Amino acid sequence: MDIFALDQQYVAGTYGRFPVAIASGKGSLLTGTDGRTYIDMGSGIGVTSFGIADATWLKAVTDQLQKIQHTSNLYYTTPCAQLAEALCGKTGMKKVFFSNSGAEANECAIKYARKYSAQTKGEEYFTIITLENSFHGRTLTTLSATGQEHYHELFRPLTPGFAHVKAGDLDGLEKLVESTPTAGIMLEIVQGEGGVIALEEAFVKGVAQLCKEKDIPLIIDEVQTGNGRTGKLYAYMHYGITPDIVSTAKGLGGGLPIGATLLGEKVQNVLGPGDHGSTYGGNPVCCAGAISVIRRMDAEFMAQVAAKADFIRKTLEGAEGILAVTGLGMMVGIQTVRPAKEVVQSCMEKGVLCLTAKDKVRLLPALNIPMDVLSQALNVIKEACKEADLS
Repeated sequence: MDIFALDQQYVAGTYGRFPVAIASGKGSLLTGTDGRTYIDMGSGIGVTSFGIADATWLKAVTDQLQKIQHTSNLYYTTPCAQLAEALCGKTGMKKVFFSNSGAEANECAIKYARKYSAQTKGEEYFTIITLENSFHGRTLTTLSATGQEHYHELFRPLTPGFAHVKAGDLDGLEKLVESTPTAGIMLEIVQGEGGVIALEEAFVKGVAQLCKEKDIPLIIDEVQTGNGRTGKLYAYMHYGITPDIVSTAKGLGGGLPIGATLLGEKVQNVLGPGDHGSTYGGNPVCCAGAISVIRRMDAEFMAQVAAKADFIRKTLEGAEGILAVTGLGMMVGIQTVRPAKEVVQSCMEKGVLCLTAKDKVRLLPALNIPMDVLSQALNVIKEACKEADLS
């Protein structure tokens, strides 16, 4: 079977795939159908938090599969309730709505913010403000929330009710809030698809204060930054703020599709029965996998993530062919002399799989990647960048 030809014939051509077919894996090592072994520095774009076929995750998922794989939200299930309890316990949030993806988690967050503001201020308060260079999903509404014109070009008319300001421009944001009935402000602490750029602390704290003063729900999009990726359970925790709504997905499920919208005191009861729903939201198998992920993310594990993040930066910063290292924790962007796509291609040829974000090489390794494997991958990446500088 020629998997490349089969895919090209029958799968919608919406992805620019690399010429690699993954057959299996263990931990941070992937095996292609050609028998080659690769070090995975992308973790499915930040999804497989504990790598491939992690024993604890695998047991949690298979144990649940033998009980019940799905039931509708007309009934209760233990994993759904236990995961919600774990998330609220670790964040101080009050309730959780479960969905299937980050885009859906963001859609839910927008709904909560709009209904809260309509009820408390008036129906004209529906605009959600996001940042230029942000990315919030690929549904038509979350695409409209995304502050990148490139994503808008083919899909107009967009969903109305979104406005964008430049990251760091607190004065501009304040002026926009004064002139626009605002239902919510939504931020990524690190703009992942926008180039792995962390927001400045003063700006984030200023936005949080503005939201508090104006009674505007503050939404933090933790789809890519969340679930330990930055060395804290959620990236906003680095900044000492308390959001009203947090959206997350990706690494939460450890490899199964799940999204979650965490709701704070202000908005926890805004939506009632029939206001929102999801057929697969809170799926017991996905929730069981997520519980096995979240329960292991204690202070000791977060310290290990922070140590690996520090190692990555110290290894790469100042290396030949590397102009800058950006991001937060184990969410890393590398500005290179050579075009990022060429660096990624060179790394792939040498058995290391990396990602790109804008004009940068992007690294999102499994949080538990062994140090020797991580070091080996970083040496390959450094060599690929050095080649570029010498060419």
